[in-house]
Amino acid sequence: MTRLVYPAVPAAASAFMAWAVRGRASTVFGPSRWRGPHDRAAVALTFDDGPSESTPRILEVLARHGVPATFFQCGANVERLPEVARAVAGAGHAIGNHSHTHPYLFTRTPAAIEQDLRRAQETIENCTGIRPEWFRAPFGVRWFGLARALERLELVGVMWTAIGYDWSLRAERVVERLAAGVSNGAILCLHDGRELRARPDIGVTVEVVQRLVPMLLDRGYKLETVTRLLCPTT
Repeated sequence: MTRLVYPAVPAAASAFMAWAVRGRASTVFGPSRWRGPHDRAAVALTFDDGPSESTPRILEVLARHGVPATFFQCGANVERLPEVARAVAGAGHAIGNHSHTHPYLFTRTPAAIEQDLRRAQETIENCTGIRPEWFRAPFGVRWFGLARALERLELVGVMWTAIGYDWSLRAERVVERLAAGVSNGAILCLHDGRELRARPDIGVTVEVVQRLVPMLLDRGYKLETVTRLLCPTT
């Protein structure tokens, strides 16, 4: 009897889907950027999940060194802490859309995805006067319906070049990870909140910023907002 051999289509499809959803360079679910140009010694420091009660501690460190960052904010956290969100904008930092309720997008319909992003967009703009241009998906997970939502809200996705895992690692290990992943055009991801939790412990993140920013400056990097890094001529 001839033995039939079937191609590993399910495995290949599964691998492709995993990359489409989480791959930093994937544009399957809408336009997305994960790094800037290689020809300038510039990087972007970004923060997700804020604002939180401890965000001002990060603002103090950034102000001390005179560097800007980009904060991808959750609309629900902005509603809870509008004065902190305004402090981020008032300090000259960029603000991106990180959804309203920080869901896994694969649990939502396309209509619900757009509704959640739109609510965050309107909340951030009403509170800070800034209408975000950039979107970072919660957990870095994209899904069906996101591309249409981004198009309708005039948003572009942003992933990262290196992520610190500052919610689970010690500060020295986070610094090591980011320092190893930095290069011209890198987008570095940290967190000034912990999803939608009130009064989250972000002590590790604060310590990382205190150590990482002077390290990057000493290495000759200029810290820029995501907008400036990705669109240097605008």
